[in-house]
Amino acid sequence: MKKKVILVHGFNKNKKDMFILKKNLEKIGYECILIDLPLTFKEIEYCTSIFEEKIEEIICSLKENEKISLVGHSTGGLIIRHFLSNTKYTDQINRCVLISTPNKGSQLADIASKLSNLFTNMFKTLKSLQSENIENLKLKHVESIEIGAVAGNKSNLLLGKLLKTENDGRVQVNSVKYKELKDFIVVSYGHKEIHHKYEIAELVSAFLENGHFKKLNNLDQKENSFDEK
Repeated sequence: MKKKVILVHGFNKNKKDMFILKKNLEKIGYECILIDLPLTFKEIEYCTSIFEEKIEEIICSLKENEKISLVGHSTGGLIIRHFLSNTKYTDQINRCVLISTPNKGSQLADIASKLSNLFTNMFKTLKSLQSENIENLKLKHVESIEIGAVAGNKSNLLLGKLLKTENDGRVQVNSVKYKELKDFIVVSYGHKEIHHKYEIAELVSAFLENGHFKKLNNLDQKENSFDEK
């Protein structure tokens, strides 16, 4: 029986953005489920309520002693953490991986709010990503669920130049990392490409299986992978 993994997309995206990661994880042997969330014009709290409804349906269909793993890119990782902070289904969750998730808030969202409230009033997910609003989510650490995080440090996007510390063009490395993580790794990819790389699928698989990331000997793209060109 293949292990089930739920994939959660990030801000201003939909489930299609997780398709390459889905294909790469399926090559490794997982069954992946994509979930669509309104992560553009709705607050994180609202999106989490939709996510919980979808997860409840999946959990109700699990076989005895079967669990699911959760993997989120960017804001999708915050949805996972907010869900874990409030759910009654922790016994059905295996491990989780956060990819380029602004766990301490987005400095770009902070900058946008200072420039004009128009941005954050229209794009309510962006407002949720402000540092002070991330604190208001009161994200909890669930002892029974191990979480690993992957950060990128290839700042190949224009907005990355506005960030003061090491970043992936959207999210700072020091925002991805927080003390309760079981494991943490930094890779040389940008925010929009990181979850499309086969290496990331391997790192996700390593953590879901063993609770830690294995440093790969060959970081080049693998033959027959689904890396985005």
